[in-house]
Amino acid sequence: MTVKSNHVTIKGIRDGLVFLLDDQCEFEELLYELRYKLEHSHQNILTGPIVHVDIKLGNREVTEDQKEAILDILKQKGNLLIRSIDSPALKPEVKGPPPIITMCGMVRSGQVLHHEGNLLFLGDINPGGTVTCTGDIYVLGSLRGMAHAGIGGDEDSIIAASVFAPTQLRIADIISRPPDEWESRETGMEFAYLQDNQMQIDKMSNIVRLRRDFNVFKGV
Repeated sequence: MTVKSNHVTIKGIRDGLVFLLDDQCEFEELLYELRYKLEHSHQNILTGPIVHVDIKLGNREVTEDQKEAILDILKQKGNLLIRSIDSPALKPEVKGPPPIITMCGMVRSGQVLHHEGNLLFLGDINPGGTVTCTGDIYVLGSLRGMAHAGIGGDEDSIIAASVFAPTQLRIADIISRPPDEWESRETGMEFAYLQDNQMQIDKMSNIVRLRRDFNVFKGV
């Protein structure tokens, strides 16, 4: 037996039901029609003894929250027992570092640049300028203003720059002011990180000691 609407098809099989859900329509429209189908389908299909249900999502990519929304609707019918939910596009969550977003320009005195995540900034942070991030800050240029990485408490965040001469650094809740001699010393590619709740500065070439997940070029 097949009960069909625009976006939901219910097929009776030997040992249960298969719900075929359209993978082209809007998700909210799909949920609406699924609710409607369950409320108005023939009583002999969705009432009575336990019925095993297989859900087919086609090529629709769904989040965990969207998958739960579908299951919540089906669970309202007490006799439906979800046996499987299948989609070629339903992939396990891949965990890893968040991507780095690239921006370019110049942060002048009095300006504030804020970014959620990791930031690669192509340009200069001038004295009086501020850049803040919830993740890492990489400046491909001069860092002569203030930089605050790990806003929100991420103590593993780092701050790196091609020309490292900040007026102030912050990582999470730790604040470091550079010594006066920074203004006269030769600057270069360096990065700041936290170790034992203390701000540390090191050469960029040593960053792999901190970030062991970085790919390293060893030459031949």
